[in-house]
Amino acid sequence: MPEVFADLVGQDEAVAELRRAAAAATAVLRAGAADRAPALIAAGPASDAGSALTAGGVDPSAGMTHAWIFTGPPGSGRSVAARAFAAALQCVHGTGCGECPGCRTTLGGTHADVRLVVPEGLSIGVGEMRALVLRAASTPSGGRWQVVVISDADRLTEAAGNALLKAIEEPPPRTVFLLCAPSTHPDDISVTIRSRCRVVPLRQPPAAAVAEVLVRRDGIAPDVAQWAAAAAQGHVGRARRLARDPEARKRREAVLAVPRRLTGVGAAFDAASALIEAAEAEAEASVTEADTAERTALETALGAGGTGRGAAGAIRGAAGQLKELEKRQKSRATRAQRDALDRALVDLAGFYRDALTMALRAPVAPVHTDTAALAGAGAQKWDAEGSLRRLESVLACRAAIEANVKPRIAVEAMMLALWKG
Repeated sequence: MPEVFADLVGQDEAVAELRRAAAAATAVLRAGAADRAPALIAAGPASDAGSALTAGGVDPSAGMTHAWIFTGPPGSGRSVAARAFAAALQCVHGTGCGECPGCRTTLGGTHADVRLVVPEGLSIGVGEMRALVLRAASTPSGGRWQVVVISDADRLTEAAGNALLKAIEEPPPRTVFLLCAPSTHPDDISVTIRSRCRVVPLRQPPAAAVAEVLVRRDGIAPDVAQWAAAAAQGHVGRARRLARDPEARKRREAVLAVPRRLTGVGAAFDAASALIEAAEAEAEASVTEADTAERTALETALGAGGTGRGAAGAIRGAAGQLKELEKRQKSRATRAQRDALDRALVDLAGFYRDALTMALRAPVAPVHTDTAALAGAGAQKWDAEGSLRRLESVLACRAAIEANVKPRIAVEAMMLALWKG
């Protein structure tokens, strides 16, 4: 098994910083063990409050802090970096070797002292965050750290953010919070939380680096890997899906056919309906199996299929729990639909970006090499200004959906704008 940072593509500076922090965390543990007392992590990047000094007067926590924010564009590897860092903190060697039980169980999601928060709905509620903070305050069972990884910290509600802020302001001595967010803008993460965390900025990995990983790790043919990396615009997970999943390629082809379909008002509304329905079908396919398994497991736990006394009554009394499960599953389905639609909009934006760069004769490679001819024809027809207006329409649609405009309304408005130019 490779070391834990091997899958963090094109992020050499971030990896170097996280390695230093993991080494510092190990030094903190050793200093605390020598003093027969738990050592505290520094309260912030520039603070040494509560830290333990070695015999030579060196602060072992100088490279470590109790709260981190991983930022970067989609596909940059925010959650990958957070999980890899969590594994390095639990590594018995303090290096993230990838071989020890601490590394393997953390990366596998089964480590007892690592809490992984991956929101299934559109937000993370205060109840969930309070329960998480309470569990994170316990003493690590393995003797190292309690680590809380929040994959989409930008989905925290205001109340959930306040609950997390209190824990970060007064952290337990052996707890580390790892937050992932698109940026440090107040819309993504509150200023008060940001001010108490160390930020690790990640960049969009170059297509060549993504292609190299697909070839080395997934055994994908080099030419397919290069095409998928370029089409995914540096998004590692999407590049892997495009390279391995024929259905993902078909969905992408349907999206890139949209510019040819916009021949009138009716065609624009038809294209919008097709895009929405494709996103709904993709989302349904991704959550149906999990929904069925969850409902079956809950019904079994509540006594479904039982024949003993009171089994039927127990099932009748479980209506509230089943309703709550259905509510969570509906929220997850809504998020899956929006994520699928957003991927389609990113592909469409890439097409108009290609048309814009061709109209400007910019010396850059196209995102979608297989539709370069179509983009070139569009560039001649629309010129640079028209291509830019169309690109802005796609980006405005993404922003509207993010602001909770109904997806169908936002997509229909976008299609009309694309048709009108």
